[in-house]
Amino acid sequence: MIPAFAKKSETAIPIHVVESHNLKSISIELNVEDWIHINQFQAALGKFLIIPNDNGSISSVLVGWGSEASRSRGRFHMGVAAAQLPKGTYEIISGLSGKDLEHAHLAWILSSYCFDRYKKKPIQSAKLKASKGINTKRILIEAEGDFLTRDLVNTPTNDMGPDALEKAFCDLAKKHNANTNIIKGDNLLNQNFPMIHAVGRASDQEPRLLDMQWGENNNPKVTLVGKGVCFDTGGLNIKPTASMSLMKKDMGGSATVLGLAHMIMSLNLKINLRVIIPAVENSISSNSFRPQDILISRKGMSIEINHTDAEGRLILADALSLADEDVPDLLICNATLTGAARVALGPDMPPYFTDDDQLANQIQNASLENVDPLWRMPFWTPYESFIEPEVADLDNAPKGGFAGAITAALFLRRFVEKAKYFVHFDLFAWAPVSKPSQSQGGACQSARAMLSVIEKRYE
Repeated sequence: MIPAFAKKSETAIPIHVVESHNLKSISIELNVEDWIHINQFQAALGKFLIIPNDNGSISSVLVGWGSEASRSRGRFHMGVAAAQLPKGTYEIISGLSGKDLEHAHLAWILSSYCFDRYKKKPIQSAKLKASKGINTKRILIEAEGDFLTRDLVNTPTNDMGPDALEKAFCDLAKKHNANTNIIKGDNLLNQNFPMIHAVGRASDQEPRLLDMQWGENNNPKVTLVGKGVCFDTGGLNIKPTASMSLMKKDMGGSATVLGLAHMIMSLNLKINLRVIIPAVENSISSNSFRPQDILISRKGMSIEINHTDAEGRLILADALSLADEDVPDLLICNATLTGAARVALGPDMPPYFTDDDQLANQIQNASLENVDPLWRMPFWTPYESFIEPEVADLDNAPKGGFAGAITAALFLRRFVEKAKYFVHFDLFAWAPVSKPSQSQGGACQSARAMLSVIEKRYE
């Protein structure tokens, strides 16, 4: 489904966005005091009031904007009206400006998302005519990337295994005239990706490394690495049922980098983009990798397997090693990596890890400016000892249960030495409940914020 605004030529119903404290003045201005009183409309956030004309059709709409305090408890509030207004074309003509008006337009478009691959669902009937000065091209590109990520995450593994993820990867590359290189099965061993092979070899769909390159070679190198575990049983340390129920989303990191890559290429940013995805299914078979196995990574470090359910960091280690060899200016890692991150920050706010304070500040500012919640957590070096077992260089699952998101991030950092800047995002990639402009299901987290960071760093 491709998002769209109404045509400029269409006649639109005016929308007035009204904060609670401004309701009286707007009611006098529009001469609708009695109608507001009869309907007990108080301009509360998430409420709207249709103003009829003499023949009973819609003259205008008041959209409640509540108070600053109420708005701070969520985001994309215009999505409520967008999803519930009657069929028609609307235009926001008062009450918002600047970034607030831009976000309202984005919220409207994002609210039109519908995952209907398996069940037909009603299409949002209310259309928005873009207000003057709105960069509709930019908003639609962001929405397309968001929808791509959501579609990939929402698709169950029987239709989104490594084969299908590869197809989605290649389809995106073809769309943007990017070059691809795919390494599959035993060729992973021949080309020194032993951990990707070990994690994925038990599946009937071969493990693989997906590698895409786009842009001019003399532009700054930006590399995106995304975890592509299409389903995670936990391996021989099999997950209980409750923990396995959402494991179709364990490829959320790869879905996110594909959404971000689409945004970058569609906007034709002046960077040399590389996208690397290790795509596997962590299955159970006679040739599954085992607890207490010791694997040798692409980088040459030995890794003791103390839990086969900590497999994402293994495949990412080989992928990050490859990315690092190319000495990128900025290396971005996206992964649905730890439950500890969710315990710390919940489902809506992924943590990110970087050693560079300037980059961290840029990410935090972009997070706020683009209503794409993110929060910095530390690469806390004193915890390095947690990931150092006696019999190998690294431990993939430190005992004790403390600082799980940090120790996983520290594990990944061991495989990055040459990149000038490195940031790792520990995503959830899922919305447990529906919210304005975000239906329950796959969620695109960090992509819009990082798009902004990349633009400002390399404009």
